[in-house]
Amino acid sequence: MLFPIIMAGGSGSRLWPLSRQLNPKQFLPLADADFSMLQATIQRLDGLGAELPRLICNEQHRFLAAEQLRLLGLNKAGILLEPVGRNTAPAIALAALQACSEAQDPILLVLAADHLIKDVAAFQACIQTALPLAQDGKLVTFGIVPTHAETGYGYIEQGGDVGIGGFRVNRFVEKPDLVTAQEYLASGSYFWNSGMFMFRASRYLEELESYRPDILAACRAALAGGSQDMHFTRVDEAAFAACPDDSVDYAVMEKTADAVMVPLDAGWSDIGSWTALWDVSDKDQQGNVFKGDVLNQQSRNTYVHADSRLVATVGLDDLVIVETKDAVLVAHKDHVQDVKKIVEQLKSGSRTEHINHREVYRPWGVYDSVDNGHRYQVKRITVKPGAKLSVQMHHHRAEHWIVVSGTAKVTNGEKTYLVCENESTYIPIGQIHALENPGVIPLELIEVQSGSYLGEDDIVRFEDKYGRT
Repeated sequence: MLFPIIMAGGSGSRLWPLSRQLNPKQFLPLADADFSMLQATIQRLDGLGAELPRLICNEQHRFLAAEQLRLLGLNKAGILLEPVGRNTAPAIALAALQACSEAQDPILLVLAADHLIKDVAAFQACIQTALPLAQDGKLVTFGIVPTHAETGYGYIEQGGDVGIGGFRVNRFVEKPDLVTAQEYLASGSYFWNSGMFMFRASRYLEELESYRPDILAACRAALAGGSQDMHFTRVDEAAFAACPDDSVDYAVMEKTADAVMVPLDAGWSDIGSWTALWDVSDKDQQGNVFKGDVLNQQSRNTYVHADSRLVATVGLDDLVIVETKDAVLVAHKDHVQDVKKIVEQLKSGSRTEHINHREVYRPWGVYDSVDNGHRYQVKRITVKPGAKLSVQMHHHRAEHWIVVSGTAKVTNGEKTYLVCENESTYIPIGQIHALENPGVIPLELIEVQSGSYLGEDDIVRFEDKYGRT
């Protein structure tokens, strides 16, 4: 029995301003116009005969992850929530413990949600090659056949042949300098470390018990003290916060005597920077990649993403331009790894542009902060059919709702009534209220907030169908 475990907890700060803390790259349609990287990872499993995927993600991404699963028709897929990030070794331990409680020692296929693989057939053939090795008790990692001397990846040195397409792992090595990377490439015995694995759940737990019993004990306590909330598995926050932070490479794979590698040559990329995304995208005759409303005159080898308005380029070469509703990035392709330093500046300056986009996704729909100023804020709110915002009140703001399309069912104090297109209603400060879409089409409305404080933390929830507090 093959259990896919998809780790979806990264932040993707090098792909700012598209990737944000509350909407990171794994949930974005970067390499595919129709599907996010997470959705593409799941679709890659079609035909393998695997069980429903299990996701591991940060608690703050739970509704975003659930909605993307729903769009694929996978409403019953489980989502394991991490209250804090503790790296890959504890995350996989939680998944392995949970899998063992649901099935008799299943084989785990551990994948990252933010990888691109162009050749799905080659990927699936590699999985089939690795399967008997994992069934035999080996801990399999997938080594990417390198295409160039890359300094941004760790490497795996290939050892002796163990048969059926696998090789022993001589060693894992850290990201090298350019000269060392060139030597690795020339030798033919070094592969990029993909961060993808396959092993029996029990074998991983046995090796973790041998080398990092403290991690395993903390994960057992966290899972034992957890709870089930719809299709979300919540672990005990205090127990998991006490768990040591370590990667699966350091905790297990570099120490075990049973590590083997299966080479993977399938057009893999971790899309770790804007240049990496330019590399894997279709280009015009001048080497440009344009997405959105872009006009160009004599620019070459340039990546432009226009999210909300026209972007025009004239005489540019080797640049990256990314426009969103609240931020614009302009960078030379040779320096895109330093985008994370901009994110650090935003954090240190107590700004918010690294946290979320102007559009914010909620389990009931989405809102767009159209305008704001002293004592006022304007939002465009879209509520999905059948969805309902929490029963709530605010201490510092009043709200005026104007319905643009659809029908709103409004609870305003003791009254409940319908508000239709081109009609409006007013919610005073301190009034308990709720908003619901009883119809079959999306409800769109304009919300005008006014008051002394307009932060999202001025919400007192009395009732919420999505389990938020």
